[in-house]
Amino acid sequence: MVDLSFDIAGELRVRRLGYGTGQLTGHGYWGPRLEPEQAVRVLRRAVERGVTLVDTADNYGPGLAEELVARALHPYAEGVVVATKGGVVRTGPNVWHVAGRPERLRAMCEASLRRLGTETIDLYQLHRLDPEVPLADQLGTLAELRQEGKIRHIGLDTVTAGELRRALEVTQIASVQNRYNVLDRESEPVLRLCEERGLAFLPWFPLGNGSLATAAAAATGLGGAAAGHGESARPAGGAAGLAEVARRHGASAGQVALAWLLHISPATLPTPGTGSLTHLEENLDAVAVELTPEDLSALDALA
Repeated sequence: MVDLSFDIAGELRVRRLGYGTGQLTGHGYWGPRLEPEQAVRVLRRAVERGVTLVDTADNYGPGLAEELVARALHPYAEGVVVATKGGVVRTGPNVWHVAGRPERLRAMCEASLRRLGTETIDLYQLHRLDPEVPLADQLGTLAELRQEGKIRHIGLDTVTAGELRRALEVTQIASVQNRYNVLDRESEPVLRLCEERGLAFLPWFPLGNGSLATAAAAATGLGGAAAGHGESARPAGGAAGLAEVARRHGASAGQVALAWLLHISPATLPTPGTGSLTHLEENLDAVAVELTPEDLSALDALA
């Protein structure tokens, strides 16, 4: 039986299958995608279903996703952990500019506090390391904000194992958020380091930005191809293998992909996003998929 709980930094207990807010915004994480009330319904339903980790970012929208989180969930129920990110400036759909100067990071954090309507952000993640700014300056600013009580814990997004080790020499780190899923294991060394150090690992694109499910459907003749989902499709053999395990369990490929993440490591905290209540229910039902050792071996062979 998979343990569905994790204590971030040893103190913030969350349910490991969370919810990500990127899909509440429009194409390229820019502007609105849904009517606000629909987004509010999805967020509230996620919490009703037991989600306690809500992952967002200041640049989703920009600003829109954080505002929707506050509109739907503020005042935040006890036990609900809101994680957000800063360190990137947006100027258009899928246009990202790393901005890690101390004064920018501080201003971004202050703006997130206002949008979220809170005095303390539970988990504040540096969205990207700025290669033009010393690591000690970037993390030092976040450590100062933590000391001031404006953030509770610090996380990193998209780092190598070496970068994580260097960051841990500068200050306490609670989490890492890297791209990782059943067909994309590039961040495996980072996941193992997180396990070793007791850090949470939040895999982004846990469903390949939708491509895992659609590619699996295409591989079995059930639907369209994976193109257009922000990530190139993986080999058909991998998708077909995922679909075969799903068929054995009477589950969707997406549910199996999420179940694999929950089984593969006690440190993984996937936060799949969706703007659909139907897809939300499907994603959260992934906790009921009990993968066998044979399933895990078959899925491990797909990467």
